Amino acid sequence: MNVEVGQKATRSITLTADHVKTFAELTGDYNPLHFDKEFTEKTQFKELVVQGGLTSGLLNALVAMDMPGPGTVFMSQNYKYPAPVFIGDTITAEAEILKTHRSKPMAQLRIVITRQTGEKVLEGEAWCYTFSPDQDA
Repeated sequence: MNVEVGQKATRSITLTADHVKTFAELTGDYNPLHFDKEFTEKTQFKELVVQGGLTSGLLNALVAMDMPGPGTVFMSQNYKYPAPVFIGDTITAEAEILKTHRSKPMAQLRIVITRQTGEKVLEGEAWCYTFSPDQDA
């Protein structure tokens, strides 16, 4: 794991109704907030909301593909969702290395996800570990 404190990475995605449908098929999350327009029009959201797992799922790709990189998994996550994500929103995740472990390939990350307007939709911290093929063999 070759990361340094202060290093950052970002990744974006535009979430569609197909993403919401596929996530529901995989997880069983058919909450009416995600599928029933009449229901959501009567809530504070007023429009269909993307599942939180799709929002936080962007972080899996960020740590596994961008930083720290291939072989990385989450060990712990602590997130808040200050605002919903709506179908059609483009969200951007940013991770920043806060700490690295002296003897293990571990890093603590600050995480922020924003929508295209700049509004935060997720914020928090996570610890991750980077496995390598020759490690622990």
